[in-house]
Amino acid sequence: MRCGYLDKVECRLEEVLAEIYDNLSPGLLLASVGEDGEKNIMTIGWGLVGILFGKPVFMVAVRESRHTYKLLNETGVFTVNIPGEGMEDAVDFCGTESGRDHDKFKELNLTAKRGRMVEAPIVDECAIHLECKVIATTDVTEGTTSKEVLESVYPAGNYHRLYYGEVLKTYRGA
Repeated sequence: MRCGYLDKVECRLEEVLAEIYDNLSPGLLLASVGEDGEKNIMTIGWGLVGILFGKPVFMVAVRESRHTYKLLNETGVFTVNIPGEGMEDAVDFCGTESGRDHDKFKELNLTAKRGRMVEAPIVDECAIHLECKVIATTDVTEGTTSKEVLESVYPAGNYHRLYYGEVLKTYRGA
């Protein structure tokens, strides 16, 4: 079922924390937009919700090799979308295919709607949406990360940048 903005109800971040964490595996959908308006979706299985600089934040980790990395650096906004029932194939596709090669919204027949507070789109078919504006970044490097993590997660390099997005708006389908 496709929802419009009238079908979305604003809620508090605290009200959806359990659903966020329950869905990190198999994955959430991170949507981004470039300076030219190009939209992309990627699957994320890592994320943290917390308070930073007195603001609610969602931290996402994106590898430098990912197409989303370029888009996030261009605009500094993203949305986190918690998939609804029946979206397993979309989550899988968005985690294995690159936005450099695919228009994932079009190919998966998903609806991209501009966020209420940011230009990054929401994935309308998803159950919950968080709109975020990047307020800080940290690069994972050899000098800042334990040897154990580097050996287990980064044997070939290709490090992550951590994007701390202030959660500006949270809403769900009615």
